[in-house]
Amino acid sequence: MENSFDILLKKLGIARKFTDAAQNQKEYVADDETLRKMVNYLGFDLKNINESEKLLEKIEKQRWLNVFEPIYVVRKNAENIDIVLPLSDVKNYVLKIKRADEKNFRNAKFVLRNEETRTFGKITYVRQDLEICEDLSPQYYDLELETKEKKYRSVLALTPEKCYSPEFLKNQKIWGFAAQLYALKSKHNWGVGDFSDLAELAKICASNGADIIGLNPLNVLFHDFPEDASPYSSISRLFLNPIYIDVEKVDGFSLDMLTGEEKILYQTRNSDNIDYTSVYNLKIRILRKIFALISGSNQEKEFDLYCKKKGDDLQRLAVYQTIYSEFHDKVYGGWKSWPKELQNPNSSAVKEFAEAHKNEVSFFKYLQFLCEKQLAEVYQKIKDNGLKIGLYRDLPVGLCKDSLELWQDRDLFIKDCGAGAPPDAFFPSGQKWCLGAFNPFKLKANAYRPFIKILREAMRFAGALRIDHVMSLMRLYIIPDSSKNGTYIYYNFDDMLGILALESYLNKCLIVGESIGNVPDGFIEKLHERGVYSLSVLWAERWENGQGLFKMPQDYPVNVVCSIGTHDMAPLKARWFGYDIQLMYDLKMLNDTEKNDLYKGRETERKYLLAALDYASTWPSDELRKADYLYGEGYPEGIMPAAEKYMARSASKIYLAQPEDIFGETRLQNLPGTNNTQHPNWHRKLPVDLEDFEHNAEFIKALKSIKSER
Repeated sequence: MENSFDILLKKLGIARKFTDAAQNQKEYVADDETLRKMVNYLGFDLKNINESEKLLEKIEKQRWLNVFEPIYVVRKNAENIDIVLPLSDVKNYVLKIKRADEKNFRNAKFVLRNEETRTFGKITYVRQDLEICEDLSPQYYDLELETKEKKYRSVLALTPEKCYSPEFLKNQKIWGFAAQLYALKSKHNWGVGDFSDLAELAKICASNGADIIGLNPLNVLFHDFPEDASPYSSISRLFLNPIYIDVEKVDGFSLDMLTGEEKILYQTRNSDNIDYTSVYNLKIRILRKIFALISGSNQEKEFDLYCKKKGDDLQRLAVYQTIYSEFHDKVYGGWKSWPKELQNPNSSAVKEFAEAHKNEVSFFKYLQFLCEKQLAEVYQKIKDNGLKIGLYRDLPVGLCKDSLELWQDRDLFIKDCGAGAPPDAFFPSGQKWCLGAFNPFKLKANAYRPFIKILREAMRFAGALRIDHVMSLMRLYIIPDSSKNGTYIYYNFDDMLGILALESYLNKCLIVGESIGNVPDGFIEKLHERGVYSLSVLWAERWENGQGLFKMPQDYPVNVVCSIGTHDMAPLKARWFGYDIQLMYDLKMLNDTEKNDLYKGRETERKYLLAALDYASTWPSDELRKADYLYGEGYPEGIMPAAEKYMARSASKIYLAQPEDIFGETRLQNLPGTNNTQHPNWHRKLPVDLEDFEHNAEFIKALKSIKSER
């Protein structure tokens, strides 16, 4: 029989034990004290596990003291809600409904399906299950319940059965590129890929029959620490990174503004890796010159309209950045170390600071104005070029714990913890991302509005959206700041998936779930049932739980975005030689036994890959390999175009080719579990200029292979 503490853990969605996704499938059991702390991290008060039963009773009672749930997320044709009223009000209430964008409520038709009663003190409460009998389309609706004395409000999110999927994907397969925008190298940019490069890549796609561009997250990072360049550690998922602005395309720019900057510009353009500090600060210096000249111009009018449209969200971002910039070199620890009066975003001190630094606040707003203007122009060019999907954007699973989102809404996030991942087949030591993660209870209490807001922003200018670590819709591995180990916290999966489906439907945006890692049984099937595409890579599509022969192209799942690898994996050539294994060993991330085991596994992988390419007959006829090179002593001739053709032939609806694979890159874009002092994560430029793509021999080979199958 379960004790009250275990019942409490299940009630709150805290896993006592779990199994990792590494090759040994090890089971972990969290200790009672860690689990007790997790209860408190979620906002409950449990000083001793012996008090679990009292807390359970308190949580149970809470529902009976509220008329509505904060939100009801239900499917079309299953519009069921529950309400709780004192017995005296049960016969004297009116339920009303309206679309969220309508002004007036109307009486809702409903049928009573079930009811139960509970007495607390002298008051008896009745909980009724109601079925709303209205012809409603998928949308958000406001609910209002009126008794003789009071009115109560809630939200009904009526979701479609499936996420949006464009009609052409029913009988057509497409392809495109997975690009890290920062890594695009061109003859015009200033040392980091920019929005003009993205427009040029779209033009290359259009001329070669590609219909989709997969991007890393484009969200704003720290203004004062440009080297903290991880696109997955943003300060806000509502705004864009100014480093992607093409300064030369900004109204008011003139070449004489670069006088005295020629040496720095030459260095940023010609450095092997991205010099984020130099290129970002250079752009900011020039943009300040332009900003100083906009007064009275048509650009100023356009900027003012943008600021009004973005309202409080933009104001909070700009104020946060201004305060952060003021104190970044005076205190250590981010906003938690600011003067106490500035730690509260709603304080009078923050308002006074913003007023005193009005020009700087306006400048940060101006950066966002330029970002959105240039991305909108890219979006229009993509539409003009006829790409069927266009941009395939990326929504990070979390964000930096020193971020704007946590500063302004800290109660929305799990206290004193960060998101990560337990060991899996690709990352045997696990990952501690230290990313802020939504508190599932606070999120629902806010009717999922923060989640909805970031979904909508990520879907702007996009035909598809990748949900990073999509398992977080169901559960997320949470690690206390003071520990290396954590456990899983569960979310309301049906609600999260329903909201995602509704936003996909309303924004006509295809949804793709990044599902590489520790995937619960039945999870992928549930995603597909709701119309969410999953993500698959060549290295994972093997039989025998990822250890056997490679699956043939026809055996690949259909509703999938597939690729050879990801930004977190070694490119094709680096993986062949095992450079990633040696790198992890050199950084002491592996011991001798683990390194040798991985090398043996890689030898088997090479053998099976060659066998798969042989069986599928995808080798180019003019570049047949001369040997097997099974022990990594050479790189097989023709393996890149053979692998591209193999993946392009797959049954998967969407294939993304990676420039790093095509150009034979041997360096990793990112090595999870390391920082920039260990490895230059997110700093790698592509080895070929964008203008030279279509003239590059390897690029021509790759596209020939891909286009022969799609």
